[in-house]
Amino acid sequence: MDRGRPRRRRADLGMSLSAALNLEDVRELARRRLPRGIFEFIDRGAEDDLAVAENRAAFQRIRLVTRALTDVSGRDAATTILGSPVSMPLAIAPTGAAGLVWVRGELELARAAAAAGIPFTLATRAMTPIEEIGAVPGATSWFQLYVWADRAMSFALVERAAAAGFQALLVTVDVPVAPNREFNRRNGFALPFNPGPRAMLDMAMHPRWLLGVMGRYLMTTGMPRYENQPGESRMRITKGDAKLPSMRSDNLTWDDIRELRRRWPRALLVKGILRPEDARRALACGADGVVVSNHGGRCLDSAVAPIDALPAVVDAIGGRGTVLMDGGVRRGGDVVKALARGAQGVLMGRPGLFGTALAGEAGARHVIELIRHEMLTVMAQTGCPTVDDIGPDILHRATAAHPVFEPS
Repeated sequence: MDRGRPRRRRADLGMSLSAALNLEDVRELARRRLPRGIFEFIDRGAEDDLAVAENRAAFQRIRLVTRALTDVSGRDAATTILGSPVSMPLAIAPTGAAGLVWVRGELELARAAAAAGIPFTLATRAMTPIEEIGAVPGATSWFQLYVWADRAMSFALVERAAAAGFQALLVTVDVPVAPNREFNRRNGFALPFNPGPRAMLDMAMHPRWLLGVMGRYLMTTGMPRYENQPGESRMRITKGDAKLPSMRSDNLTWDDIRELRRRWPRALLVKGILRPEDARRALACGADGVVVSNHGGRCLDSAVAPIDALPAVVDAIGGRGTVLMDGGVRRGGDVVKALARGAQGVLMGRPGLFGTALAGEAGARHVIELIRHEMLTVMAQTGCPTVDDIGPDILHRATAAHPVFEPS
C-alpha cells in the first residue's frame, strides 16, 4: 500500500502540469501549493507592487505587425548568446528561493535548463554549491554575484565559479540597500528562515509542501545551507540568530567592476542597468554587456519597465556588447518583442520557480517549453523563420504613443 502513494503523487503532479496551458496557470497552481509567505516572497515586488504591474503593462502596450506569405515551415528559435549556442534566446534568471520551493531546487532548475539547451544563472545566496551546478552535464552555467561589503569574500566566490567552469559572471548592481517589502513582515517570512506563529500556521495549511520539501530535508540532509557563503556564514537557513554578511554594499562603484573584470576570465555582464550612460560606462570598465533590469520590480517600486528602457540602452551600446533584459516576461511573444527592440536575449526568474514548485525539473521544463511553443507561434505569425529575422519592422509604430524611457 505504501508503495502506491508516491505513484499517485507523481500522477497528480503530471495532471497539474498538463492542465497548465500558460505561465499564469503555472503561477496559480504554485500559489495553491506554496505557503503564502514563500509564494509572495517570490511573486511580489516592493511596496505597492507598481513596478511589477508596469513590467507587464509595458509589454502589453507593444503591438506587432504580421508579415504575410513568408515560408515559416522551418522556423527555429536557436541563436547564440555570449558566444555559446542556445536553443532559444532565453536564460533562467538568478533566484534565491529555489531551494525553498523544491528539495535542491537550484539543481532541478539547472538540469531543466541544460535539457532545454538554455543557460541557468546561479544566485549568490543559493542552497546548492557552485561546484554541483558546474558539474551538471551539458549545462551552460552563469553565476550572479552580489558584491559583499567584504570584497575578499566576493572575490573568493568569483574564483570558485571560474574553477567550476561557469561561462559568465553577472554582477548585480541595483540593490544598494535592502528594499522595502512590507508584505514579508506581515507574512512573518524572512531569510534566515525563522518562522513565527503566523508563518508556522501558514506552512501547516500546505501539507504537500511541508512534507514534500521541509519533511524531505529533515529526513535526508537536514535544513539546507547557504552553500556558497564563506566560513561561519555557511549556515543553515533556519539559523536566525547568526550574523549574515551583508550582500548589499552601498559603496559599490565602477572601480569594483574594473576589479572584477581583472579577476574574471570569461564573459562579464553588469545586471541592473536602466540608463544608457550606465551601459556605456559598463563597457568602458571592461564588461562584455549589460542586463537591462529593474530586479523584477522588487527594489524601486517606481522603476521604469526594462522593456521601455531597452531601446535607449541598445542605441548607447551600438553593437559593441551584448544586451539582455529581464522583468515581466510571461509569454513567448514577450521574448519576440524584446528581440524586436534590440535585445539579444531575455532572462526569466519567477516562472521557473513556479514550475519547479509543482514538479521539480519536470515543472521547470514544462515552463520552458511553454515559452518555446509560444515564441515559435509568434515568429510564424510575424513572418520570422529565424531569430535573425526578428527586427524593429514587426513593431507597430503606434507603440510610439507610449514613448520609451530616455533620461534627461
